[in-house]
Amino acid sequence: MSDLVHVMRPDGNLPVHRWLPASGSGPGVLVLQEIFGVSPYIQQRCADLAAAGYVVYAPELYFRLGRMTFAEDSPSYLQEGMGASQRLDWEQTAADASAALDALRTASEVTGKVAVLGFCFGGGLGFQVAARNAPDALVAYYGSGIPGLLALAPSVSCPSLHHWGLADSFFPPAVVEQVREAVTGTGVPVEFHTYEGAEHAFDNPHPMFFHAEASALAWTRTLDFLARNLA
Repeated sequence: MSDLVHVMRPDGNLPVHRWLPASGSGPGVLVLQEIFGVSPYIQQRCADLAAAGYVVYAPELYFRLGRMTFAEDSPSYLQEGMGASQRLDWEQTAADASAALDALRTASEVTGKVAVLGFCFGGGLGFQVAARNAPDALVAYYGSGIPGLLALAPSVSCPSLHHWGLADSFFPPAVVEQVREAVTGTGVPVEFHTYEGAEHAFDNPHPMFFHAEASALAWTRTLDFLARNLA
Protein backbone atom coordinates (compact mmCIF):
# COMPACT_ATOMS: atom_id res chain seq x y z
CA MET A 1 0.00 0.00 0.00
CA SER A 2 1.13 3.53 -0.72
CA ASP A 3 0.22 6.95 0.57
CA LEU A 4 0.73 10.47 -0.75
CA VAL A 5 3.20 13.10 0.34
CA HIS A 6 3.66 16.48 -1.30
CA VAL A 7 6.71 18.42 -2.41
CA MET A 8 6.37 22.19 -2.56
CA ARG A 9 7.02 23.71 -5.97
CA PRO A 10 6.90 27.41 -6.89
CA ASP A 11 3.50 26.95 -8.57
CA GLY A 12 1.87 24.28 -6.42
CA ASN A 13 2.26 20.99 -4.60
CA LEU A 14 3.80 18.05 -6.44
CA PRO A 15 1.97 14.85 -5.36
CA VAL A 16 4.36 11.98 -4.66
CA HIS A 17 3.29 8.39 -4.06
CA ARG A 18 5.25 6.80 -1.23
CA TRP A 19 5.83 3.14 -0.44
CA LEU A 20 7.59 1.97 2.71
CA PRO A 21 9.31 -1.36 3.25
CA ALA A 22 8.14 -3.70 6.00
CA SER A 23 10.86 -2.36 8.28
CA GLY A 24 9.57 1.19 7.83
CA SER A 25 12.94 2.53 6.69
CA GLY A 26 15.79 1.85 4.31
CA PRO A 27 17.65 3.25 1.30
CA GLY A 28 15.59 5.34 -1.10
CA VAL A 29 14.59 4.90 -4.73
CA LEU A 30 12.98 7.67 -6.79
CA VAL A 31 10.91 6.08 -9.55
CA LEU A 32 10.21 8.24 -12.60
CA GLN A 33 7.21 7.32 -14.70
CA GLU A 34 6.96 6.41 -18.35
CA ILE A 35 4.61 8.35 -20.64
CA PHE A 36 1.50 6.73 -19.12
CA GLY A 37 2.00 8.37 -15.73
CA VAL A 38 2.14 6.59 -12.38
CA SER A 39 0.15 3.75 -13.88
CA PRO A 40 -0.80 0.45 -12.22
CA TYR A 41 2.34 -1.01 -13.80
CA ILE A 42 4.59 1.68 -12.31
CA GLN A 43 2.83 1.30 -8.97
CA GLN A 44 3.51 -2.45 -9.06
CA ARG A 45 7.19 -1.86 -9.69
CA CYS A 46 7.26 0.58 -6.77
CA ALA A 47 5.62 -2.04 -4.56
CA ASP A 48 8.22 -4.58 -5.75
CA LEU A 49 10.99 -2.21 -4.69
CA ALA A 50 9.39 -1.63 -1.29
CA ALA A 51 9.17 -5.40 -0.83
CA ALA A 52 12.91 -5.52 -1.54
CA GLY A 53 13.55 -3.11 1.33
CA TYR A 54 13.48 0.37 -0.22
CA VAL A 55 11.64 3.58 0.56
CA VAL A 56 10.09 4.50 -2.77
CA TYR A 57 8.88 7.86 -4.10
CA ALA A 58 7.04 8.18 -7.42
CA PRO A 59 6.09 11.77 -8.30
CA GLU A 60 3.01 12.56 -10.41
CA LEU A 61 4.89 14.46 -13.09
CA TYR A 62 1.67 15.25 -14.98
CA PHE A 63 0.20 17.12 -12.01
CA ARG A 64 0.00 20.45 -13.86
CA LEU A 65 -2.02 18.85 -16.67
CA GLY A 66 -4.91 17.79 -14.44
CA ARG A 67 -6.07 14.24 -13.89
CA MET A 68 -4.56 12.01 -16.58
CA THR A 69 -5.87 8.53 -17.29
CA PHE A 70 -4.89 6.22 -20.13
CA ALA A 71 -7.16 3.35 -21.17
CA GLU A 72 -4.90 0.43 -22.00
CA ASP A 73 -7.50 -1.08 -24.34
CA SER A 74 -7.80 2.11 -26.39
CA PRO A 75 -6.42 1.95 -29.95
CA SER A 76 -4.90 5.38 -29.31
CA TYR A 77 -3.25 4.35 -26.02
CA LEU A 78 0.30 4.98 -27.22
CA GLN A 79 -0.57 8.22 -28.99
CA GLU A 80 -2.35 9.55 -25.89
CA GLY A 81 0.69 8.87 -23.71
CA MET A 82 3.06 10.46 -26.19
CA GLY A 83 0.79 13.48 -26.52
CA ALA A 84 0.67 13.96 -22.75
CA SER A 85 4.44 13.79 -22.38
CA GLN A 86 4.89 16.33 -25.17
CA ARG A 87 2.73 18.81 -23.27
CA LEU A 88 5.26 18.94 -20.44
CA ASP A 89 8.00 21.52 -20.16
CA TRP A 90 11.12 19.34 -20.01
CA GLU A 91 13.24 21.62 -17.83
CA GLN A 92 10.38 22.28 -15.43
CA THR A 93 9.66 18.55 -15.18
CA ALA A 94 13.34 17.78 -14.56
CA ALA A 95 13.31 20.38 -11.78
CA ASP A 96 10.21 18.70 -10.29
CA ALA A 97 11.94 15.31 -10.36
CA SER A 98 15.07 16.80 -8.80
CA ALA A 99 12.97 18.35 -6.01
CA ALA A 100 11.40 14.95 -5.36
CA LEU A 101 14.90 13.46 -5.12
CA ASP A 102 15.86 16.11 -2.56
CA ALA A 103 12.72 15.31 -0.55
CA LEU A 104 13.54 11.60 -0.63
CA ARG A 105 17.10 12.24 0.57
CA THR A 106 15.88 14.15 3.60
CA ALA A 107 12.89 11.90 4.45
CA SER A 108 13.07 10.53 7.97
CA GLU A 109 12.40 7.01 6.67
CA VAL A 110 15.49 7.02 4.43
CA THR A 111 18.45 5.61 6.30
CA GLY A 112 21.01 5.28 3.55
CA LYS A 113 21.79 6.08 -0.04
CA VAL A 114 19.32 7.05 -2.77
CA ALA A 115 18.92 5.99 -6.41
CA VAL A 116 16.93 7.21 -9.38
CA LEU A 117 15.14 4.57 -11.49
CA GLY A 118 13.36 5.74 -14.64
CA PHE A 119 11.33 3.99 -17.31
CA CYS A 120 11.17 5.29 -20.91
CA PHE A 121 10.37 9.02 -20.54
CA GLY A 122 11.50 8.72 -16.93
CA GLY A 123 14.75 7.05 -17.95
CA GLY A 124 15.81 10.10 -19.93
CA LEU A 125 14.57 12.41 -17.23
CA GLY A 126 16.48 10.43 -14.62
CA PHE A 127 19.65 10.73 -16.70
CA GLN A 128 19.36 14.52 -16.63
CA VAL A 129 18.55 14.56 -12.91
CA ALA A 130 21.56 12.34 -12.22
CA ALA A 131 23.81 14.72 -14.17
CA ARG A 132 22.68 17.68 -12.07
CA ASN A 133 21.76 16.32 -8.65
CA ALA A 134 24.13 13.36 -8.09
CA PRO A 135 22.16 10.43 -6.68
CA ASP A 136 24.13 7.43 -5.48
CA ALA A 137 22.99 5.29 -8.41
CA LEU A 138 20.96 5.52 -11.62
CA VAL A 139 18.92 2.87 -13.42
CA ALA A 140 17.53 3.80 -16.85
CA TYR A 141 15.17 1.50 -18.73
CA TYR A 142 15.31 2.44 -22.44
CA GLY A 143 15.65 6.11 -21.56
CA SER A 144 13.95 7.78 -24.50
CA GLY A 145 15.55 11.18 -23.89
CA ILE A 146 19.10 9.90 -23.44
CA PRO A 147 20.17 9.92 -27.12
CA GLY A 148 19.55 13.68 -27.13
CA LEU A 149 21.28 14.22 -23.79
CA LEU A 150 24.61 12.50 -24.41
CA ALA A 151 26.52 15.73 -23.79
CA LEU A 152 25.52 15.26 -20.13
CA ALA A 153 27.18 11.83 -19.87
CA PRO A 154 30.43 13.16 -18.32
CA SER A 155 28.35 14.85 -15.60
CA VAL A 156 26.72 11.60 -14.44
CA SER A 157 29.11 10.81 -11.60
CA CYS A 158 27.25 7.88 -10.02
CA PRO A 159 27.26 4.21 -11.06
CA SER A 160 24.56 3.55 -13.63
CA LEU A 161 22.69 0.63 -15.17
CA HIS A 162 21.10 0.84 -18.62
CA HIS A 163 18.62 -1.55 -20.27
CA TRP A 164 17.79 -1.40 -24.00
CA GLY A 165 15.87 -3.73 -26.30
CA LEU A 166 17.46 -4.46 -29.66
CA ALA A 167 14.07 -4.59 -31.42
CA ASP A 168 13.20 -1.07 -30.25
CA SER A 169 10.94 0.60 -32.85
CA PHE A 170 12.08 4.08 -31.79
CA PHE A 171 15.81 3.56 -31.25
CA PRO A 172 17.58 1.20 -33.65
CA PRO A 173 20.69 -0.71 -32.57
CA ALA A 174 23.00 1.95 -34.02
CA VAL A 175 21.50 4.57 -31.70
CA VAL A 176 21.70 2.20 -28.74
CA GLU A 177 25.38 1.70 -29.55
CA GLN A 178 25.92 5.48 -29.57
CA VAL A 179 24.39 5.62 -26.10
CA ARG A 180 26.61 2.77 -24.93
CA GLU A 181 29.76 4.47 -26.19
CA ALA A 182 28.86 7.78 -24.57
CA VAL A 183 27.89 6.48 -21.13
CA THR A 184 30.65 3.89 -20.84
CA GLY A 185 33.42 6.29 -21.84
CA THR A 186 33.36 8.49 -18.76
CA GLY A 187 35.39 6.42 -16.30
CA VAL A 188 32.41 5.95 -13.97
CA PRO A 189 31.12 2.38 -13.36
CA VAL A 190 28.43 1.60 -15.95
CA GLU A 191 26.54 -1.60 -16.64
CA PHE A 192 24.92 -1.66 -20.08
CA HIS A 193 22.65 -4.50 -21.15
CA THR A 194 20.82 -5.16 -24.40
CA TYR A 195 18.06 -7.67 -25.02
CA GLU A 196 17.53 -9.47 -28.31
CA GLY A 197 13.98 -9.35 -29.62
CA ALA A 198 12.81 -6.88 -26.98
CA GLU A 199 10.78 -3.83 -28.00
CA HIS A 200 10.80 -0.39 -26.43
CA ALA A 201 9.06 -0.51 -23.01
CA PHE A 202 9.64 -4.27 -22.80
CA ASP A 203 9.12 -4.25 -19.03
CA ASN A 204 5.59 -2.86 -19.35
CA PRO A 205 3.13 -5.80 -19.21
CA HIS A 206 0.91 -4.32 -21.93
CA PRO A 207 0.82 -6.81 -24.84
CA MET A 208 2.04 -4.08 -27.22
CA PHE A 209 5.40 -3.96 -25.46
CA PHE A 210 6.01 -6.85 -23.07
CA HIS A 211 8.91 -9.25 -23.47
CA ALA A 212 8.73 -11.67 -20.54
CA GLU A 213 12.29 -12.99 -20.69
CA ALA A 214 13.88 -9.55 -21.05
CA SER A 215 11.66 -8.11 -18.32
CA ALA A 216 12.54 -10.83 -15.81
CA LEU A 217 16.28 -10.69 -16.51
CA ALA A 218 16.42 -6.89 -16.43
CA TRP A 219 14.54 -6.77 -13.13
CA THR A 220 16.90 -9.31 -11.56
CA ARG A 221 19.83 -7.22 -12.73
CA THR A 222 18.17 -4.06 -11.39
CA LEU A 223 17.65 -5.48 -7.91
CA ASP A 224 21.21 -6.79 -7.83
CA PHE A 225 22.60 -3.42 -8.96
CA LEU A 226 20.59 -1.50 -6.36
CA ALA A 227 21.60 -3.92 -3.58
CA ARG A 228 25.28 -3.45 -4.44
CA ASN A 229 25.20 0.30 -4.85
CA LEU A 230 22.81 1.31 -2.08
CA ALA A 231 24.17 -1.00 0.60
